This record gives sequence, structure tokens and C-alpha cells, in this order.
Amino acid sequence: MASSASVQELVKDKSMIISVPQRYIQENQEPTYNNINCTTNNTSFTSAAAAAASIPLVDMKFLIEGNSNHDVEPIHNFHSICKEWGIFQVVNHGVSSSVVEKVKYEIEEFYKLPLEEKMKYQVTPGYGQTLLHSQDDQKVDWADRFYIITNPLNRRKSHLFPELPSSLRNTLESYFAELQKLAMILLGVMGEALKMEKMEMEEMFENGMQSIRMNYYPPCPKPELVVGLRPHSDATGLTVLLQVNGVDGLEVKKDGVWLPVKFQPDSLVVNIGDTLEILINGAYKSIEHRAIVNSEKERKSIAMFFNPKFEALVGLHLAL
Repeated sequence: MASSASVQELVKDKSMIISVPQRYIQENQEPTYNNINCTTNNTSFTSAAAAAASIPLVDMKFLIEGNSNHDVEPIHNFHSICKEWGIFQVVNHGVSSSVVEKVKYEIEEFYKLPLEEKMKYQVTPGYGQTLLHSQDDQKVDWADRFYIITNPLNRRKSHLFPELPSSLRNTLESYFAELQKLAMILLGVMGEALKMEKMEMEEMFENGMQSIRMNYYPPCPKPELVVGLRPHSDATGLTVLLQVNGVDGLEVKKDGVWLPVKFQPDSLVVNIGDTLEILINGAYKSIEHRAIVNSEKERKSIAMFFNPKFEALVGLHLAL
């Protein structure tokens, strides 16, 4: 039961020190760039370039002030980051620090619940492991997740979100509201940087499809054999990621090389998804990313996904 329902429960089995179940083994993963050993097959990606490579940092204070003061440089720099990377960290983002600390605490508490409690939410969507199909031989990521649709409200599962512990539910509601404001600001600036009509980007995403995924990556005795989240790009407009417990593991593929993301204090990571790339004719690219695990520490994170509203027309933007 435990091995098929929860990796978190699986690692409590002492025999795990000896072997990893076959269904989790995903060998031949491309290596992470290591600045000491220069582990990369991409000869064009030099040691100096890799040493300097880190996802860009966007200070929302300067971005918003520059926009208000009609200073084009912050917008231009932001445009270049979105175009060249498709992912960045934001600081001074305006999301309440108390709300962030509460959501971190509540996610920690959720994953401390007994398996029997968490299994109450094992529906699709809901709590459990990510299964791509029903075959028994499929490979499974080394992670437990809880996924729910949060917006529009009528799309929420009546038997799921309302049944969460009240403290977690109320905290998540506050967090949703904070991130919705941040996402709309970022989308508005992107629209301006792309010279779209005023408010056009915000109107496409206002009250759009939104969801969250709470991730739990247990330590693995042989982390080189597994992957926490297999390489992919998000099929979204915009994704905002909060690292819950300060353990790194997110990696991005830049110029053919996997680079680790080092989270800055009080930052959020934002990445562009496939839907937004399509909407804006590829002016910004969604970026491939993955999550790795380690042998000593668990990692937790929460991602919030933003998509256009259902009635929005998703297709090439002919003005770009």
C-alpha cells in the first residue's frame, strides 16, 4: 500500500537503504553542470560562462517604479530576461511575508499528517504520485504531490478543497490572492514590453484558470537513480514557485546544459509556460526544467499556475 501510494512512506522502510524500487529508477539522466568538474557535453558552454550563469534576478520595486516614471530601461531589461531565459527570480515582489511564512508552515504540517489522513485527498486531481497512464511498468517520479484547481471557483472540487484542514485552506486562500496580484502585474509589464495594446494581456488572464501543486521530494539513498520531477516545460501561461524549506533541487536547461537554481532569500521563481509562448508568437520561450533529489534532506515547494480564462482565444498574436 505505502509503496504505491506515497514515496514519503516508502522511505521509512529501512530496506530502502539497500535498493530503490524499479518503478522509480530513471537512469541516464543528463548531468547537472558542476563548476568544479566542468561536467558538461556542451563544448560551447565554457567554464567561465557556466560560473556566471544563474537565473536572473528581477527587483519588482525598480520594475514598477521605472514603469510609473516612464523609465524604459527596467522594462527593456525585463524584456531581455524574458526573451533570453524565460525564467527569473523576483524579490521585493509585494507578497506578504507573513502569508508566505504561514503557507510554508501549513505545507510542512500537511506532509506531517499520517498517511491515512493524506489519503483522504487521493483523487484526480488531489494527493498522490504523478501517474501518466495506467500501465504498471511506467516510471514514477520520486515525489508526492497535492494538486488542485483553484480558479475559477466553480471549477474547484467540492469534495476536495473544502475538506482540507481549515488552517491550510484559509492560508492557501490568502496566498492565492497575493500571487494573483503579482501575476497580473508581471503579465501587464510583459504586455507593455511586447508593445501589446494596453491591458490586453491582463484581460486574457483575468479570472483565468489557476491551480496549485504542493510538492514533497523525500531524500533517496541513491539520488542518481531517480528524478524528483522529470524534465518538462509547463503547459501554462505563467508559473510562480515558492521553495518551502530552503532545500535546493530545481534545475533549468540553458544552452543545452542543466544549471542548478540557487534561491535568493525571500524570492519567488517565475517561469514562462508553453501557453504564453504560443500567445505571444514565441517572443518569450518557455524553459525546460526538472527537480532532482538528494540523499540527506527532504525538499518541499509549492507552484501556482496561471492560464488564460476559458473564453480567451489562444493562438498566434498577429500584432507581434
